[in-house]
Amino acid sequence: MRKYKVLVFSTLFLGVALLVYSKENIKKVAPKDTNAASGLEMYRAYCAVCHGVDGKGGGPAATAMKQPPTDLTKLAAKAGGEFRRFRVSNVIRGDNVLPSHGSQDMPMWGDVFRNLKRDESIVTLRVHNLTEYIASLQEK
Repeated sequence: MRKYKVLVFSTLFLGVALLVYSKENIKKVAPKDTNAASGLEMYRAYCAVCHGVDGKGGGPAATAMKQPPTDLTKLAAKAGGEFRRFRVSNVIRGDNVLPSHGSQDMPMWGDVFRNLKRDESIVTLRVHNLTEYIASLQEK
C-alpha cells in the first residue's frame, strides 16, 4: 500500500520541476514537507525553482517551461496597484487554471498540500502564508 501511495503521489502531482542537465531535461521529484507557518520556506521549496528566489521568473527550471514563469513581483502593478490576494490564493490552490500554465507546468499546490497533510486548516494556512509572502515581493 505504501508503494502505491508514493507512486500515485508522484504520478498525480509530478512534484517540483528541477533543471538537471539542460533546458529540455527536467527531473520531477516529490515535494518535501515544509513549515506551514513560513511563507518564505514554502516559496523557496515550491516556487523558486521556476519563479526564482527573487520572484521575477528566472528560476533554474524557467528555461525548460513552455511559457516563461510569471514575474510575481509585478502582480500588483499589473492589477492597477492592488495585490489580489483572493486570485493569487486561488491560483496556488489550483482553483484558477491559467492558460499560461499550459499543461499544468505549475503544480496545483492545494492538492499537493492536502497530500502532505490531510488537515484542511493546514492547507488553508499554507495557501494564506504563501500568498502573503508573494504579496511581500511586490514592487511599485
